[in-house]
Amino acid sequence: MERKRGKTRAEEFEKGAARRDREKYVFRLYVTGLTPRSTLAIANIRKLCEEHLAGRYELEVIDIYQQPKLAKREQIIAAPTLIKKLPLPLRKLIGDISDTEKFLIGIDLKPKKS
Repeated sequence: MERKRGKTRAEEFEKGAARRDREKYVFRLYVTGLTPRSTLAIANIRKLCEEHLAGRYELEVIDIYQQPKLAKREQIIAAPTLIKKLPLPLRKLIGDISDTEKFLIGIDLKPKKS
C-alpha cells in the first residue's frame, strides 16, 4: 500500500514562485516636485517595473509639496521614497532607485544573499 506524502520543498518553492509571477504590485512613489532627483527616481522605477513586472504593477507618483498630509500620514521623512503597498509585507525604499539589485531585494523579488 502506497502512502501519500505531503508536497516536497521543491514543489512548495515552485508553487510560491508561480504565485509571485502572477501577483500584482502596488507602489507609491513620493517625490519633491520636478527636481532632477525626483525625475530620475520616476524614470528608474518605471524602467525597473517594466523590465521585471510588466503588466503586473501600479505606480502612483505623489508630490509631497502638493499633498503634504498624505506624506505625513505615510511618515515620509525623505524623498524620493518608494512604498511597496502590495503584495505584503509593506516595504519602503529611499533614494532614486538606481540600484537594480537593491530594488529587487527591497520589493522581495529576489532573496538577499547570505
